[in-house]
Amino acid sequence: MRESVIYQEIFQEGEQKGRQEGRQEGRQEGEQSLILRLLTRRFSKIPADVQAQIHSLSLPQLEALGEALLDFATIADLTTWLQAHPPDATQPEPDR
Repeated sequence: MRESVIYQEIFQEGEQKGRQEGRQEGRQEGEQSLILRLLTRRFSKIPADVQAQIHSLSLPQLEALGEALLDFATIADLTTWLQAHPPDATQPEPDR
């Protein structure tokens, strides 16, 4: 069975999809980590609930937050941004 063409095609498609999902998750975790480090450097301590909100953002939202945080003067600016950009409803809840 492993030698059949159909099996090989299905296996390769699954393998490729797994790699793509892994890269996506890796990018998202990297963005989350960088954003939290930058925010911690700017504001010293980030409340746990705010960290949880950041972890629930999609990759495009994280990228937007990465740019927006350059303009934040206070932690209130961050919470206002998070309220204006709720997590995507289609985004699965991340495993922590």
